[in-house]
Amino acid sequence: MDELNKLWDHPDPHILCTQVTPEDIDGLYHTNNAVYVNWCQQLAWTHSNALGLDLNSYQSLDRAMAIIHSEFHYLQASVEGDEIVAGTWITSWDRKLTMHREFQVIRPSDGITLLRAAMRFACIELSSGKPRRMPREFIEGYEPAVLRKDPTHHSK
Repeated sequence: MDELNKLWDHPDPHILCTQVTPEDIDGLYHTNNAVYVNWCQQLAWTHSNALGLDLNSYQSLDRAMAIIHSEFHYLQASVEGDEIVAGTWITSWDRKLTMHREFQVIRPSDGITLLRAAMRFACIELSSGKPRRMPREFIEGYEPAVLRKDPTHHSK
């Protein structure tokens, strides 16, 4: 894993290790693009859970971080049997409504980055679907993981 640490775009990612299965392969004989999207979604959830904000927390707070924009840059293909390590970081946020998360998917066997992706999230009220300010629990849970704080925000 030390060699892998040099390949990450940012330090200390939250990671997901997986292997490309036969079910992941599409008609072009490589990993289907939707599989990468699913890995990123799984990774975002495991990171949120690790920070103490799981689906039950979202439901009890009547708040959620919902994807409002995503970008996927497919750089190289992977094939059945490839070991994959995906990493994510919360790269910035405004402490009020939105956060930005980045992803990187690496094939450790050759050190190749297969995908870079980014998602922007907005805090919504689950009961109405409308944007709402982040509750204190979100700020306390997510803030320690944010790489870059909003430069206009000053800590007390």
